[in-house]
Amino acid sequence: MSHAGMSHENALVKGLIVRLGGDAAVCALLGDPPRIHDDPPDEAVLPWLRIGRSVSRPVGADGGGTEHRLGLTCVSGFRGAEEARAICAAIRVALEDAAPATDGVRTVSLTTTSVEVFRSADGRRTYGVMRLRAVTEDAI
Repeated sequence: MSHAGMSHENALVKGLIVRLGGDAAVCALLGDPPRIHDDPPDEAVLPWLRIGRSVSRPVGADGGGTEHRLGLTCVSGFRGAEEARAICAAIRVALEDAAPATDGVRTVSLTTTSVEVFRSADGRRTYGVMRLRAVTEDAI
């Protein structure tokens, strides 16, 4: 991946974290500031959100466009799926029509492509996995 692609990916993630941190519903569920981790500590306070797997590739667009596929995973210790569903819904609403511009990169498209909520095998945690698609380009 080119250096520009990594810059776009880093700028997108930074913009998402800023956007989520400024949303009252997200903060009500994940804390203020929200518990968003790249690599959560072993004893991370629940619930929390992990920005996980991402794939980026250049797209043929003016302005050096990059397409990103991102996975966000929320982890809840609540018995049942209500908290994980609420977190996913709050994140989806917070990111709806979001066009974060960070570090010389602007987001021209950001959509949630899927949401899956499921319990761990032992029933002690519930996971909400969101898949996002974004397109970024150099800010002019």
